[in-house]
Amino acid sequence: MPATGNPLDRRAVLKGLAGVTLSLPLLEAMGKEVAAKTPRRFCAMYTANGMSLPNPKHGIDEWSWFPKTEGRAFEFGKSTEPLRPFREKLSFLGGLHHPNGTKADPHLCSDMWLTGAPLHNPKPGMFNSVALDQVVASHTKQFCRQPSLVLSIDAGVGFLSRTGTISYNLEGKPIPAENNPRRVFDRLFRGDRASLATQREQLQRRIKLVDAVLESSKSLNKQLGRSDREKMDQYLTSLDEIESRLTASEKWIDIPLKTQDYSRLNLDATSEGEPAEYYRNMFDLIALAFDADITRSVAFMLNREDGMGVSDTFPIKLGLGKTHHNLSHAEDKEGQLAFAKYDLFLSEQIAYFMNRLVEFKDHDGSVLDNTIVLFGSGASTTHYPKNLPTLIAGGSNMGLKHGTYWRGKDARMSNVFLSILRSLKIEEGSFSDSSGTVSDSIFGAV
Repeated sequence: MPATGNPLDRRAVLKGLAGVTLSLPLLEAMGKEVAAKTPRRFCAMYTANGMSLPNPKHGIDEWSWFPKTEGRAFEFGKSTEPLRPFREKLSFLGGLHHPNGTKADPHLCSDMWLTGAPLHNPKPGMFNSVALDQVVASHTKQFCRQPSLVLSIDAGVGFLSRTGTISYNLEGKPIPAENNPRRVFDRLFRGDRASLATQREQLQRRIKLVDAVLESSKSLNKQLGRSDREKMDQYLTSLDEIESRLTASEKWIDIPLKTQDYSRLNLDATSEGEPAEYYRNMFDLIALAFDADITRSVAFMLNREDGMGVSDTFPIKLGLGKTHHNLSHAEDKEGQLAFAKYDLFLSEQIAYFMNRLVEFKDHDGSVLDNTIVLFGSGASTTHYPKNLPTLIAGGSNMGLKHGTYWRGKDARMSNVFLSILRSLKIEEGSFSDSSGTVSDSIFGAV
């Protein structure tokens, strides 16, 4: 219903406890000028081990993840057929790579997919640099309850070259991911005063414990091996992330959440169960979070590299015979076809997610129209860090022109990332090793 009467002043504030002053969220009652400032969102989704690009000798080219024809005349292959209804809302991008990826251990491709790292001159002890989702979060966190949402098929961070997260903070440290639907739901939608107080109390106990350990042994780092030092550093990073999320939630405690329907959620779904049910519950949670403007930055690692984690067994659960990593190395026709059918399964899940984003509405279109969705892998075929399979969807209200297969000439992925930032109206001068934007592609003049 359109706003009536005198519009509210955008500078209207609420007084919270302890005198905290809060800006109101965007409301229709504030008038058209303010309501026009629709959230601009970003969601990155990663799958490991590359995509299926069958050997031509097997005669199954129709199962190639990349389309065979460039431009607007492209046709979907069998593994991406579920995405056909969204043809005018998505584009395929090929010919992309991270220059640093060709110099690194090929197992590092998930570590650097959203970062482009390692840096040319990294600080001592630092491997990575900031991920794209966290650059977005640093510019959007003031408008929403949670700076970002970091998800993965396996919780935590994993370890170097076998990462369990694709998100890295401003210092290049891995941000622990969450994989439990119930915990994600509680964090996003049950931020009442009592639960936040309990979380704050638990956090303070953990911080005191760490402080006590460090104080009792000033030389702790010298006593620990490299792996243990990394684990301690990751634990401290995890506490910092929890504290920043709690601080953000506490500032919004007196502003009610948007009323939503949670009935289709199964919060008891786990990554140990049926793969499609698990993924769809996680995608429902992301869509609900975007719709309620709880966060505007999401990173979701769907699969881990090199046979790590529970999702490596998903193809077996789907009747495809072997593990994900095993299939990605297949050279025979049967194995490459099974690998392509797992791509088909993932396309079905991505299509489900896009449909959910279309169902949720902003005042000027769907949530998908105001969200840039990035889906891809850090390798084309297993461990080969060039011609990275990349799909970008949504963002039509941000100027993206879809319905095409754009192929760069050995183009930098970081240039695509800078173009994404510009489309989000985030005016960063560069990203990682970017040399400019890709204005001749789907982004137009950015």
